[in-house]
Amino acid sequence: MTAPIWEKAYVPGVTWAIDLPTEPVQSLIDDAVRQWPDNIVTDFMGKTISYREMGAMIDKAAAGFQKLGVGPGVHVGLFLPNSPHYIVAFFGVLKAGGTIVNYSPLDAAKTLEHKIEDSHTDFIVTLNLNALYPQMAGMLGKTRVKKLIVGNLPEVLPFPKSLLYPLVKSKDIAKVPADDRHLTFKQLLDNDGRYTPHPIADTKEAVAVLQYTGGTTGLPKGAMLTHYNLMAAQTMLRAMNQGTNPLLEEGRETVLAVLPLFHIYALTVIMTLGIAGGARLILHPRFELEAVMTDLVKKKPTMFPGVPTMYSAILGHPKIAEFDLSSLKFCASGGAPLPVEVQERFQQVTGCRLLEGWGMTETSPAGTSTPNTGKIVKGACGVPLPGIEMKIVDVADNTKDMATGEIGEITIRGPNVMKGYWNKPEATAAAFTSDGFFLTGDTGFFDEDGYLHIVDRTKDMITSGGFNVYPRLIEEAIYELGIADEVTVIGIPDEYRGEAAKAFIKLSAGASELDIETLRGKLKDRLGKHELPAEVEYRDSLPKTIVGKLTKKELVEEERAKRAGKKTAGA
Repeated sequence: MTAPIWEKAYVPGVTWAIDLPTEPVQSLIDDAVRQWPDNIVTDFMGKTISYREMGAMIDKAAAGFQKLGVGPGVHVGLFLPNSPHYIVAFFGVLKAGGTIVNYSPLDAAKTLEHKIEDSHTDFIVTLNLNALYPQMAGMLGKTRVKKLIVGNLPEVLPFPKSLLYPLVKSKDIAKVPADDRHLTFKQLLDNDGRYTPHPIADTKEAVAVLQYTGGTTGLPKGAMLTHYNLMAAQTMLRAMNQGTNPLLEEGRETVLAVLPLFHIYALTVIMTLGIAGGARLILHPRFELEAVMTDLVKKKPTMFPGVPTMYSAILGHPKIAEFDLSSLKFCASGGAPLPVEVQERFQQVTGCRLLEGWGMTETSPAGTSTPNTGKIVKGACGVPLPGIEMKIVDVADNTKDMATGEIGEITIRGPNVMKGYWNKPEATAAAFTSDGFFLTGDTGFFDEDGYLHIVDRTKDMITSGGFNVYPRLIEEAIYELGIADEVTVIGIPDEYRGEAAKAFIKLSAGASELDIETLRGKLKDRLGKHELPAEVEYRDSLPKTIVGKLTKKELVEEERAKRAGKKTAGA
């Protein structure tokens, strides 16, 4: 392929054509241990672990997993928050020859059961916390899971926290039986670290991770991410930082790891990318504003990948002006569209560029990134990464390419794109065009410089009076009014137009509610008549996913149930 239009947007010295590694994912930790043995890899509540120490723990985990029977074809689930256990188990399973299946603590029991059976998970690693263990304990005897490997936080906490934690947090700790269906994490690592390597003949075919999609349109599907996919994704991201004046220095960066590692965004942008560069990962089990602000000041991270709601929360801190955030030099936003207002305010407050990107579970999640140049393109999520091909096709006919500036469905092809959906050949076939581009389900357009502008998800698009209405455009217009911290817009039934827009708003501090007519009046110069919301509802909080991304699913279901109830009552 000849150099694409967006290559000219890259930092000088960065090219679209790159060499991609064929080594397995576990080579990342081995290379890091050799290159930076004394660097700190994790900082968890003050407890630090060096790359040398982490490497030894991973080798012991690999040997322990093999003793359990883990090898090629065996799937091991990780049901863990951000703690050193996750990194040890992740690379330990891969070194043992197994495949990782990531599970979310927010999954309902029915969803967990489906994923276990669908993915053929035989072992699951978790912690002895009431927020985690009981959910997986309920799967024993009910599903194919053979054994739970259960860790605890004191084993990865510094003294005296390790001593005090069971006393202070006793209400959070679950009772775990000592039987043949349970193994402690300490027992898993109780060996000499000698494991049997399983060389991978073809990393393009060997699946490293089964990463389940959100399941917003039915049961979740397992995206088969190969070793080649995941290695390509982090290589593409690293390549974007090359050139004449690299922003990041290998072996010298500190990453604030708040996004959950079991989510594909964090798995690649924080864990594999960070370890590939010898970075220190400050692990947070969840996003808690005060804890995040404390570490931003005291531990001075240089990198902070997040989602828009996290940046909004930081900006909304009542003492934001008192915090020194000058250590930040790379902040990335993904997972959801970044409101322009949030981006501009964050950059003003911190002095750090907030670079937006786009990706999906199925793309590992490499896709686009904003080059760290002086160029600012409002509303764009960057340009395709090196090695990636993208084009816009007609939503109704994916054989028809759209011209520059025309809205259509975004498609992507590259070494980072999944092998397919696990045990779902029909869904896999339907997800790709005849020329091998993955159909993302997102709509958008490319501008003349190759910057991608996301408009919306095709499934979220509202058809109002025959016109296509994109919720994101309405959300952006409301953000511009300066009254909202968070906005979500969905489609609701409308007798006259078929569908209409309804806005859900979490107000900014000091802002007052506007009735629907006043809101429409303030938006009429920003939106077309068919785009103006028909209803508005104000809430103290809006539904979010595990990574903090605003989600429409719950609101759509609420509105459907509400209207069904009214119809029944009036019948």
